[in-house]
Amino acid sequence: MPCPSDGMPHTPVLLDELVSAVTTDPTGRYVDATYGGGGHSRALLAGLQPQARLLAMDRDEIAVSNARRLAQTDSRVMVEHASFSRIGEVARIRGLRQISGVMMDVGVSGHQLDAAERGFSYMRDGPLDMRMDRKQGVTAAQWLNSAEEEDLTEVFRRYGEERQAARVARAVVRRRPLARTFDLVAAIREAAMGHQVHRQTLARVFQAVRIHVNDEIDQLDEGLDAAFACLGSGGRLGVISFHSIEHRMVRRRFRAWVQGDPVLRRVSIPGEPGGAARHIVRNARPSGAEVAANPRAQSAMLQVVEKCA
Repeated sequence: MPCPSDGMPHTPVLLDELVSAVTTDPTGRYVDATYGGGGHSRALLAGLQPQARLLAMDRDEIAVSNARRLAQTDSRVMVEHASFSRIGEVARIRGLRQISGVMMDVGVSGHQLDAAERGFSYMRDGPLDMRMDRKQGVTAAQWLNSAEEEDLTEVFRRYGEERQAARVARAVVRRRPLARTFDLVAAIREAAMGHQVHRQTLARVFQAVRIHVNDEIDQLDEGLDAAFACLGSGGRLGVISFHSIEHRMVRRRFRAWVQGDPVLRRVSIPGEPGGAARHIVRNARPSGAEVAANPRAQSAMLQVVEKCA
């Protein structure tokens, strides 16, 4: 079946690596839990048979709108406006059982970064929103203008791994109210106390705010378990992550599934697998050519496991 472009500018990361790793059955049931620009979904559909099905999910209403346009031209596609933490619930409602593969790309989409009105980028002036789903939750501005200085510091340090977290938090409080992305940029520059502000510092603070506003770490924690639970025996879960916090979380969760219960592992039969999963791809990175063509891919990492039982 045809898989036309949906009109959203995007460059999918680790495209061939992810799609080839999760495709186990050309007639199976699949989930793209983070549809985004749709590149991974269309590549997957290109290798599936007419009786296969794909559930496309996303928190972002623009991504969902584009996924629905794809569904109008491809009867194999179902679309749901939902976070991947709800994958189990949505799959049950849609009647999907024993899923063959789940794809999760947990980074912010290119169209979100490029749209100034979304407030994700420190390079574009726009309202401080940063919500993946603009119909839910508080905006970045609302949180930045109301949080205690200690809470700001903790978020900048935990989710941005920013060494100057306390100094940035003080500058944010001094400059309140913040309304636009360049207001936050100005606060970060003020915290530098006359020194040059590195792009990494801006990126880390914006990342921290985005992660907090969207509850991304808890969403990922719940989504990993929900996605793995949906898989049938031999089904695969592939996750592309973009920063060290996500990398570590996915690695630990996959390792726990592969190694299994430590008590049972001590009494298992030598040579037999001790866990509920096996590694298919471990810590794969984009090639130099891909990074040169798409610099946003530089920090991406792909990890894939297969469910054994």
